[in-house]
This record gives sequence, structure tokens and C-alpha cells, in this order.
Amino acid sequence: MGKLLQRLQDASRSGAYRIRGDIELLDALRGGELSLERISLEGVTGKGQLLERIARTLHFPDWFGHNWDALKDCLADLSWLGGSGHVLLFRDYSQVPPGDLGALIEILASSAEVWAAHDEPFFALFVDPDGRLPLAELFLQK
Repeated sequence: MGKLLQRLQDASRSGAYRIRGDIELLDALRGGELSLERISLEGVTGKGQLLERIARTLHFPDWFGHNWDALKDCLADLSWLGGSGHVLLFRDYSQVPPGDLGALIEILASSAEVWAAHDEPFFALFVDPDGRLPLAELFLQK
């Protein structure tokens, strides 16, 4: 098992991170037990579109309320996705307003803490080749 896959299976390292590219990540997860969901935010310019895109991509239940609290609730479950843990891979977020992107990152980080407390891995990864997001880089974590 590769070092990256070991890291992603370690619930204590769960969190929101940035990555420079996704090739190594996709290779590490191929054939594994972690659920990988790719979320493109291309063309998303506001909170409503952001929540709708995430809900559609992650197949949220019909009761999803399209607000930040409902997002937290759905991210705390994800049982319908299967897998022994979850990796959410975000890309194309340049048009998302900074306040909405910041709120999303906070919710994802909080969700990771909830999952880690239940000893299940949860990683929200943002493809950020230029290192612009205020997140730690996954591959640099020891």
C-alpha cells in the first residue's frame, strides 16, 4: 500500500487540504475502499449554485434544505455513497465568491472532525496548483 493511500485511510488526518494535481491521488485510490467523489464547481457563482452542485454530485437526499446547516447535516452522513471513508475532490472553483468558498471550506473541515471522531476518514481536497488557498497541502503533511 502506498504512503498516500495510508495517509488517506488514517482518520486522524482527516481534513480539508489543497493538492497541486490529482494524478497521484487518483492512482492511489484506484481499486480501494474509499469513496471518491469529484466535484467540479465550474460556472458556480453563488451560494445557491454551490449548494445545488454539491447536492447533485453527492446525491443528497430529497430533504436537503439548500442551506449551510443542511450541508453540514448531509456531510455528516454520506452513508448512501458507500465506502470505508470519503474523499471529495473539488476543482474549478475560481468563480465561487470568496465568502462562499470560505464557508464551504469551514464546513468541510468541521465535517472532517466529526468523521475523525468516529474513526472514519474524510478528506476534502481542492486542486490548487498555485497554492493560493489558505489550506495545508496534503502531500506535505507528515
